[in-house]
Amino acid sequence: MTRLQLLALTVAAALLATASAHAEGDKAAGRKLIYTCAGCHGVPGYSNAYPQYPVPKIAGQNEQYIINALHGYQSGERAHPTMGAQAQSLSETDIQNVAAYLSSLAK
Repeated sequence: MTRLQLLALTVAAALLATASAHAEGDKAAGRKLIYTCAGCHGVPGYSNAYPQYPVPKIAGQNEQYIINALHGYQSGERAHPTMGAQAQSLSETDIQNVAAYLSSLAK
């Protein structure tokens, strides 16, 4: 094996190790935190009053998507008054836990 191949293999292994080394949330703790989420996101056919749009289902959603969305609401990058307030009340651990639980559910 050439030095270049060995270097490429080492870099690839390091990238894989860091990509899979993200914090895992506690599903049981997340289940306790989603009671307010279910009030809108868990109601089949529920639509927001103003502006009028269907509320998305979040059960079974990709874990990283949920984390990114909640961070976006916290920072104001994503704008929605209710979601912004909900996200502000969550710690980083809470976000990880909520995402772990919701992503574990069947769609």
